[in-house]
Amino acid sequence: MKIRIVLAVVFISIKGLNQEIKSPNKQLIMNFSIDSYGVPNYSLNYQSKPVVKTSSLGLILKDMPDLASDFQIHEVVEKIVRDDWHPVLGEYKTIENHYVEYFVELIQKQTKRKLNLRFRLYDIGLAFRYEIPTQDKVNYFIVKEEFTQFNLSGNHKAFWIPGDYDSQEYVYNETNLSDIDVMSLDMNNGIGMKGPMSKSRIQSPVMMKSNDGLYINIFEAAVLNYPIMHLDVNTQTFAMQSHLVANAIGDKAYLQAHAHTPWRTIMVSDDARKILSSQLILNLNEPNKIEDTSWIKPMKYVGIWWEMHVGKATWDYAGSQNAQMAQDAALTPTGKHGATTENTKRYIDFAAKHGFDGVLVEGWNVGWEDWFGNWKEEVFDFVTPYPDFNVEEIRDYAKSKGVQMIMHHETSGSVANYERRLDRAFAFMKKNDYNAVKSGYVGKIIPRGEWHDGQTMVNHFNYVVKRAAEYQIMVNSHESSRPTGVHRTYPNYIAAEAARGNEFNAWSNGNPPSHETILPFTRFLGGPMDYTPGIFEIKMSHYDASKKEQVHTTLAKQLALYVTIYSPLQMAADLPENYEKYPDAFQFIKDVEVDWDYTKILEAEPGNYITIARKTKGKETWFLGAITDENSRKTELKLDFLTPGKKYKAIIYEDAKDAHWEKNPKAYKIRTIQVTAKSKVKLNLAPGGGTAISFSPIN
Repeated sequence: MKIRIVLAVVFISIKGLNQEIKSPNKQLIMNFSIDSYGVPNYSLNYQSKPVVKTSSLGLILKDMPDLASDFQIHEVVEKIVRDDWHPVLGEYKTIENHYVEYFVELIQKQTKRKLNLRFRLYDIGLAFRYEIPTQDKVNYFIVKEEFTQFNLSGNHKAFWIPGDYDSQEYVYNETNLSDIDVMSLDMNNGIGMKGPMSKSRIQSPVMMKSNDGLYINIFEAAVLNYPIMHLDVNTQTFAMQSHLVANAIGDKAYLQAHAHTPWRTIMVSDDARKILSSQLILNLNEPNKIEDTSWIKPMKYVGIWWEMHVGKATWDYAGSQNAQMAQDAALTPTGKHGATTENTKRYIDFAAKHGFDGVLVEGWNVGWEDWFGNWKEEVFDFVTPYPDFNVEEIRDYAKSKGVQMIMHHETSGSVANYERRLDRAFAFMKKNDYNAVKSGYVGKIIPRGEWHDGQTMVNHFNYVVKRAAEYQIMVNSHESSRPTGVHRTYPNYIAAEAARGNEFNAWSNGNPPSHETILPFTRFLGGPMDYTPGIFEIKMSHYDASKKEQVHTTLAKQLALYVTIYSPLQMAADLPENYEKYPDAFQFIKDVEVDWDYTKILEAEPGNYITIARKTKGKETWFLGAITDENSRKTELKLDFLTPGKKYKAIIYEDAKDAHWEKNPKAYKIRTIQVTAKSKVKLNLAPGGGTAISFSPIN
């Protein structure tokens, strides 16, 4: 259901060269112009402050003249639209979609070719895209590069990761734009497969803060049939330019008119909270295309996964964890294989006992002995289990317990193999009552020479989601290109990874305490993340006394992440026996919801802290999460988001006085108080700490 109101439509034939457009609240002002060379330009101001100085637009084409200059304006259409809608799953019951649209039809004077620019100005930011209409002079064409500039107004503080074509699993760097230097980074960071990088190329989204207090974010939305946009940064002038990820032969995109690019987005506000509450990226995607969505459900799950990361079990049957054994190596079980029938039943029992919806099992299928690092095409067939994993027995047992099994499809990057087998794999899932799949793309891509962020792979990731919808299967993609709001169109795309997740804490230098305070301003703007929170045994020395690795948070912060990280698919990632040691803290994970009617951002500063409250969909319960970086933090919160006139029981899960993410991470305390919408609550967050609160109405 959606509500659509077009408040005004104006058709203008125009010869003028400079146009000013304002956002609905008049705070953002865009200027569009054509310069003396016929180059389209735009600029953006927030109130009286410059955000983007005059910047050029255009497309560089292969083997034909560019669509970048010699233009004149033929026609302009301006309209104001309010188009509110209801997501299937989400942070809000209703999403407001209110903007001023400015559509410009350009004609290249010499070639008579047409290029259209469509701008949408929201209260939170600007979006625009290129549209190539059907015409005699342009049919099939190849994009060599996109000439989109973002000439920023100053040397802003930026939160960025390298422009790696193959991975987003980096720790964020916090520097001024002038200090961006990819080549100076320590690349001993646990990322197994890295792609091409250059000194000053970074990935979008990039979050920035100006010296005069503006929060600015550059990103993209609705990436379909097009490569991912990275950004080349001029560290002297603070200008950014789009950099599209190439394919195996160096081309960027193959298109046929009528065609359009993804939306390029610039969010800006003097309040960081408004960046987090923005639904701009979702709004720029097409409406839901799945008619019957009754099968798309939020899920909390446990699974056979973390025990492999901490070295207790292995993915492969032989128990070697080698991943590069000889093809004909004898598969003699050692007792370390995690995905056994017996162990899976244990997880099913645990899920049923504690009210979890699903169980994920990784390492169930043959192929894990030789799956990584050799650019091998035929690895997994996605239907053949190991001898100690009885698919039918597990299917029947899970059904008897009311638990949903979650499939795992690791492709090892061999997309060609996966697409050949996709329908058989999905049919196998449906036969055995699997309605959700976690996919993985670890390794170099096949077709060889393609990158994770190129057009070929973008099309693959979207194809899998569309095909899965035909089987009524939900998809959680890992090692995919980062989401750009496509889950509005295909809500069965329930989550993705596409960033540095919690598992890096188990076997690498890990994620610093600030990491989870940056992700909502960057990766999460495009869609839900399967971050896998909920680790209680923080230090890996618990499993092996020689290990120094650890999760860089307190236990209480792991609870708070269930609220500060939005995802309708949330994992309780630790081992069942670890949760059973801390049943009082585990209660919050059992209670917390994952689908919401309303979200209120209470506090936010990128890299420092975030506090969020969310109201359960269809219920009167609320949940609050507060997290901080490596610094301790005290704050007092008004609870005026609660329903006036009601009393609530608030259970507060917080850091103990001596808690510290490194020195004493498991120190927590729990207290219960009665509150109303007029109440205030004081929070004390330890270094790397957090607080989680559940609010239940008192009848």
